[in-house]
Amino acid sequence: MFMFKKILIANRGEIACRVAATAHRMAIKTVAVYSDADADAKHVTACDEAMHIGGSAPKDSYLRWERIIAAAQATGADAIHPGYGFLSENEEFAQACADAGLVFIGPPASAIKAMGLKAESKRLMEKAGVPLVPGYHGSDQNPALLQREADRIGYPVLIKASAGGGGKGMRAVESSEEFAAALASCQREAINSFGDDAVLIEKYAQRPRHIEIQIFGDAHGNYVHLFERDCSVQRRHQKVLEEAPAPGMTEAMRQEMGEAAVAAARAVHYVGAGTVEFIVEQRAGGMTFYFMEMNTRLQVEHPVTEAITGLDLVEWQLRVAAGQPLPLKQVQLHRRGHAIEARICAESPDNQFLPATGTLQVYRQPVCTRFERADGPTHVRIDDGVREGDAISPYYDSMVAKLIVHGDTREQALARMDQALSEFHIVGLQTNVQFLRHVVQSQSFATADLDTALIPREANVLFNQEKIGLPVAVGAAVALTLEEEKSRETADPFSRTDGWCLHGLTQRRFEFEIHGELQAAHLWREHDGTMKLSLGASPLPLRYESTHKGLQLELDGQRCLLQVYRRGEVVHVFGAKGATQITEIDLLAHAGVAQHEGGRLTAPMPGKVVSFQVKAGDTVSRGQPLAVMEAMKMEHTIAAPADGVVAEILYAPGDQVLEGAELLTMAA
Repeated sequence: MFMFKKILIANRGEIACRVAATAHRMAIKTVAVYSDADADAKHVTACDEAMHIGGSAPKDSYLRWERIIAAAQATGADAIHPGYGFLSENEEFAQACADAGLVFIGPPASAIKAMGLKAESKRLMEKAGVPLVPGYHGSDQNPALLQREADRIGYPVLIKASAGGGGKGMRAVESSEEFAAALASCQREAINSFGDDAVLIEKYAQRPRHIEIQIFGDAHGNYVHLFERDCSVQRRHQKVLEEAPAPGMTEAMRQEMGEAAVAAARAVHYVGAGTVEFIVEQRAGGMTFYFMEMNTRLQVEHPVTEAITGLDLVEWQLRVAAGQPLPLKQVQLHRRGHAIEARICAESPDNQFLPATGTLQVYRQPVCTRFERADGPTHVRIDDGVREGDAISPYYDSMVAKLIVHGDTREQALARMDQALSEFHIVGLQTNVQFLRHVVQSQSFATADLDTALIPREANVLFNQEKIGLPVAVGAAVALTLEEEKSRETADPFSRTDGWCLHGLTQRRFEFEIHGELQAAHLWREHDGTMKLSLGASPLPLRYESTHKGLQLELDGQRCLLQVYRRGEVVHVFGAKGATQITEIDLLAHAGVAQHEGGRLTAPMPGKVVSFQVKAGDTVSRGQPLAVMEAMKMEHTIAAPADGVVAEILYAPGDQVLEGAELLTMAA
């Protein structure tokens, strides 16, 4: 049977890498396209060839379909895979591919157009007998008429941009008095996002769940559904966690929804992978589902369907686009176990999910467990398009990776997801990893008490939660410092930095900043080498061991395994309970900076004076280097605490000084 020899992937990031992986397995050559910002991106190296198509902004590259088609023609590609986002649901691009003699690996342009406008798609679904949410989907957009229709439907209602998606141009309205203002706001957002201010109005379902059906069609008139996914956990109408199958779904309802989804696909002569999305209202008597929209592409969350069916949906896309019939019939499709997907995003959940940018200074993934035998699906899978050291730029979506787990039961999948998230370590920018752990551990998600309001409902346990306590964070930072110093020491016992002395015990002071507050800690060493850590209370016995698995910390008799990374003065601590970061203040580097020093500079630790950069009578500015000390085999610069005049220098270069010794005095 015919199969493509080379395809161009008109996308970037993890979906481009995902498509390339299947193509490589099928011995199909791949061509990547990239923008200025993506010149060294992972997806470029994942493909056999690559073509530059423009500037960093999507409008200058990934949305320039004429350049993409030119790249496909120049490289001799047979077909174009659009991935998701960008041009994947653009009927003009699909038609342009066909006009250029290239196969668009997706549905025909007519199907994209029919399902692209929400109002038109709902009229088609009504004819096909697919259940619809009570609402108004007409072409008359007179505000007075829309107000009357909303009053007729009954509040609360949902105003939705007809050409919309991704939560844009969408407003929930609780009363008739609020409608006019909400409509105007929705229309403004719709015209800015989609160039079309047409809206539709629907009844706002109570305790709604978002459940979608994966469908496939081929050019021979065959259609199947590959079961459902629950995508109810959302923030700002955007998905956070997805799972398959949907918890609480009866076999009768699963069959009914699957048949409705296939009817929707058949109504538009659909070819390829698509998703029919339903809103499910939960009532005392059961669940009722209504058609919401159809996505005419591969979904971000397709891996959970792959996990429970054992199928490669990208391979199905390629085979169908090449003219082959669907590989399996409906009766041959079976599901196994439970799968959950978490979207790892560069964002700040505690700050209204604002996107974050930065460099992946540390990017450590959980171990992926893959089994090739037919009876063993992948337990942990990661789809990404980044590597350690890559930058997350402001030009594209904030998603860094997708973490997918599979288990025999939902409970097992939940446990695997929490464990895998605990092993996902990212340093260099804010992410939602710990927030996702809080969601997975929440009572509502753990017991499958699902609806689209889960996140606001569980806000008190999801946001601003710190699972690693201050003592553990400080203990980890102290242990890391001691380990780093140990790696620099020599065999000479008199140059050791472990606190060894002829008699008695030693005390060492550390200062930290965590969550904007300063904390002081004291490390006590007994003559026999045992240690105690004090945080203003009774000293706690401290032991640690650096192992190949991480830092084994024992504090006050409690043990925990931690992964600890230092970037500058910031120490990042990851453990089974959560993650945190703490700033370890270099007392020598910051000596004299605090205003409470009153113009005096004191040695924060025992050491040797190397030099002074000033002399008595010199006028200095705040932060200006004044002296250099040597301690722990490293030199540290001491800065002026404020503007002033050096009054007196009390030591000479080469002098040994004790902790707290006054080095010089300053006058205002």
